[in-house]
Amino acid sequence: MKFRFLAAAVSLLLLPPFLTGCGKKYVQLQELPVLNYTAPAQGDDIIVMKIKDYGEIKIRLFPELLPEACENFTTLANQGYYDELIFHRVIENFMIQSGDPKGDGTGGESCWGGQFDGGFSNQLIHVPGALAYANAGSTATDGSQFYIVTGQTVDTALLEELTQQNQIYFSQQAKDLYTQYGGTPFLDGGYTVFGQVIDGLDIVFQISQAETNSNNKPKKSIYLESVRTEPYNNSPIRWYPADYEQES
Repeated sequence: MKFRFLAAAVSLLLLPPFLTGCGKKYVQLQELPVLNYTAPAQGDDIIVMKIKDYGEIKIRLFPELLPEACENFTTLANQGYYDELIFHRVIENFMIQSGDPKGDGTGGESCWGGQFDGGFSNQLIHVPGALAYANAGSTATDGSQFYIVTGQTVDTALLEELTQQNQIYFSQQAKDLYTQYGGTPFLDGGYTVFGQVIDGLDIVFQISQAETNSNNKPKKSIYLESVRTEPYNNSPIRWYPADYEQES
């Protein structure tokens, strides 16, 4: 029942280029380890998003798995493409979305112009803090728009239903991560997950709670002040929502 409710909610958001259907994909997550929660090495490029009036979000990238997806994002970021753009779609217990120069979900392009195929990796899933590209029906329509997952509580019944209805097969590790931390497992296999928040997840959740209009656009604009790469300097990593609860 929970999945049916979410599927209906997503169907109301089929405005290009985000969440226009995953289709019947045979997504196999049984063999390889999930890598979302693996730390970057010292000196690796990470993404630093400065959000006006909120603070910084730091994101680990996975160029070893999805090189073109990461190259596109880092190139656009360092060109200043994302600077001063808004979060144009925010849905609590789901995700926050930005990266559209038009600010309405219909714009944006890759660093090469137009769309590109970012692909997807079975080793990266939609747990809270996952960074992924929005698309218009497949990963071949990736561009500049991206979202960061907040997600909802996930139980084994939902995962079993996804396996039966969408033919998404989850490894035990993926099941454990989803049932412990939540996420949006119904998006697995249909979208390019290429990064994971390593600090600032509390900011992602704060943005997700912003008051919005009927199109899920924040009534008070939330701006990306800047998005750049910088080398990881072994600063503390806070993957999980509980890491921030302990701090407060």
